[in-house]
Amino acid sequence: MATRYDLGREELTSLLVEVAGKVPRYRVDQIWSGLYEQMTDPAEWTSLPLGLRETLTEHLPMALTPVTESVSDDGSTIKFLWELDGGSRIETVLMIYRDRATVCVSSQAGCAMACGFCATGQAGFTRHLSVGEITEQVIRATVRARSVDRRVSNIVFMGMGEPMANEARVWGSVERIHTDLGLSARHITISTVGVLPGIRALSARPLPVNLAVSLHAANDELRDELVPINTRYPINDLIDTCADYLKVRNRRISFEWAMIDGVNDRDSDARELAALCRRLTPAAHVNLIPLNPTPGYPTKGSPMARVQRFRDLLEEFGANATVRWNRGTDIDAACGQLAAGQPVTVGISRSRGISPQ
Repeated sequence: MATRYDLGREELTSLLVEVAGKVPRYRVDQIWSGLYEQMTDPAEWTSLPLGLRETLTEHLPMALTPVTESVSDDGSTIKFLWELDGGSRIETVLMIYRDRATVCVSSQAGCAMACGFCATGQAGFTRHLSVGEITEQVIRATVRARSVDRRVSNIVFMGMGEPMANEARVWGSVERIHTDLGLSARHITISTVGVLPGIRALSARPLPVNLAVSLHAANDELRDELVPINTRYPINDLIDTCADYLKVRNRRISFEWAMIDGVNDRDSDARELAALCRRLTPAAHVNLIPLNPTPGYPTKGSPMARVQRFRDLLEEFGANATVRWNRGTDIDAACGQLAAGQPVTVGISRSRGISPQ
């Protein structure tokens, strides 16, 4: 059975014919409004006949079953733990700012990329999420944001999973978010560890979303260790693909860089990273992220003084960089900490494959 946000308009119309007989076109519009504008349950759509509301409740179930909701001590970050059909679990993070909110969504249950410093990668891959399962995360978080009088202004695909290993479904959800929720594509960011076929596919898509590349190392030897997919798609190929992407999009790419003490925070790392940034036009922007603690990775994040020094070095070498301050660390909701309650393994084996879509 399709879940509530899996169906497009035509599919919804076909379902209505199947379960309720032919209905006027305006009924489809009313239902679509209930789904994407009101974001409420069919039982609340009083403009529809009671019988139709009951039928929709039966045939349009939600995909995400709430398990827990965690709120950071300062109230600025909310993490949702959901259970999917079949028992897999995922997490979604809502970040509250003074006048807006950002939703960080998951694209897979688990992740096959096996980055050792990431809790999701430590837990391993379970399955891809559907368009509806991804879209519903945004809907549920938006409703929660409204409860504290905030408007969701940005969506980032930086939760559990590798979005470009599930590109078709991720893109389907982007179209829903853009077209039906009315969020500008320029406020949607898709992150990848460097799955080149996904980046190429994204460059051919019609909407100008933002691209963020989780780089973390600027030479193949170190990146092979930190981001195992680099053995399949090495750095030079990644940068060339990013350059091709920029020829189409002409929008700055972001490089994400988790600062790991004594591993990738040396002066030589800053020099190599700046050189990669200068190969792109417009030059990539670097987001420095102090490494967040995870049970399966004993190495600590760089001290803040070193993070600041690394940023200064990048700027000295001709690269733009900012430090992304962590939010939600106290509820394991910060970058790299999402594990959906799954156990993580210390010293995990590094799978180099990508689960097929």
